[in-house]
Amino acid sequence: MHGYLYIYAITLHMINYTSQFQTKIAEFSSINHLNLNPNNRWIILAGFLPWDELVSIYKKRFSTTMGAGSIDPRYIIGAFIIKHKLGLTDDETLLTISENPYMQFFMGLDHYQPDQLFSPTLFVEMRKKLGDQTFDEFSTTIMSIAHPAIDQKKKKEALDISKPKGKLKIDATVADQYITYPNDLGLVNQARIKTENMIDDLFELLRNEIKVKPRTYRKIAHKRYLQEAKKKKKSAASIRKAIRVLLNCVKRNLDYIDQMLNQIEGSFPFTHKRQLELMVIHTLYQQQQGMYDKRIHQCDDRIVSISQPHVRPIVRGKQGKSVEFGAKLGLSVMDGFMTKDTLSWQAYNESEDLVKQAEAYKVLFGHYPELIQADKIYATNFNRKWCKENGVRLTASPKGKLVPLSAYQKAKLKKEYAQRNAVEGRIGNAKQVYSLNQIKAKLKTTSQTWIAATLFVLNLSRAATLMGWTF
Repeated sequence: MHGYLYIYAITLHMINYTSQFQTKIAEFSSINHLNLNPNNRWIILAGFLPWDELVSIYKKRFSTTMGAGSIDPRYIIGAFIIKHKLGLTDDETLLTISENPYMQFFMGLDHYQPDQLFSPTLFVEMRKKLGDQTFDEFSTTIMSIAHPAIDQKKKKEALDISKPKGKLKIDATVADQYITYPNDLGLVNQARIKTENMIDDLFELLRNEIKVKPRTYRKIAHKRYLQEAKKKKKSAASIRKAIRVLLNCVKRNLDYIDQMLNQIEGSFPFTHKRQLELMVIHTLYQQQQGMYDKRIHQCDDRIVSISQPHVRPIVRGKQGKSVEFGAKLGLSVMDGFMTKDTLSWQAYNESEDLVKQAEAYKVLFGHYPELIQADKIYATNFNRKWCKENGVRLTASPKGKLVPLSAYQKAKLKKEYAQRNAVEGRIGNAKQVYSLNQIKAKLKTTSQTWIAATLFVLNLSRAATLMGWTF
């Protein structure tokens, strides 16, 4: 066994990674004459995490030709844990690490280093390369260590013969993007400003061909926007008039841009990012003009952010927050551990997740749950039938003729349904403590990675609690 660990450690060392079995607190302290407390949470966590397994998962996201990079994978993984645990920005994360010897020991450094380990831009690159699946696998690894019911050897043997047991709590929520609350007036005005900037840049390229710069009337348009935006009480009629003025400006600007682009020879003058912005603004204009003409406030695939066009409004019906903007998540909670089974940027009916979540539970534990604790929306005829066929109980009132229940049965059903509130509390913890309601990544893929990393750290905290210490 020790020989296997030695060979495994040597293999991982070949990708510029120091195995967890080679890190010693005494050596780290003596080099810099530090007196580190062995009971510090970061030192305990350093010994608890299966670093070699996490690095092995990390390596799978890199091709053999591209390589895993020159940065120690443990630095990257550790930095993500620190960032999402403390709710720091990318820059603040690296500054905090450079100031804290406990965090540096946790990340596997041989000695204290006052300089930043890598550039903050590497966070963005790693979100793109690692993806949400990497952090999902990290979560599964942590759950396998902390939860005694998850046994990889028994899982395959018990896949089809084990009786349902255990409880599964399921629910859906929205991981809100960190964007300005959208309104039609603000979106159209933002489109106006961006198209004006594009005209300015194109005019500089065509100064020899175009003697007179196209008139955008930007000062008049800006004044009209502020006149409406600063009103404490806005009527529907006044907003409509202001939107009409701004839509006309955007339409005129887009026509100018198309004309000027046709005069440019050679390669396209805009960067890839700006090309996407122009496409989004065209779509936004069509949507806003269509809603204005039809006097409606809804349309398919409605754009609520020019910089993040993948974000959609998700109607949730929550008190004080009827509409949320972000990815909709189908979540499962098992003994405090939370996993995401569905991530969608479009609104959907969460009742469709039940079978998928039960199957994911079976893959993890080797059997279906004996009880699924869910909201009433999950109690569809299809889900009821599936649960009955697979010996799974669902916390839902039975259909048909009412069957008299004993006082004990009534109390049991009431208690089981009340236990479902634990998933609400877990979601609240993820949002309030780990900022699941403030996803600050810009791209679709990086946002998904951010969400998965947040859930991984949430599960890491739960594992620490089960192991008897606080993280």
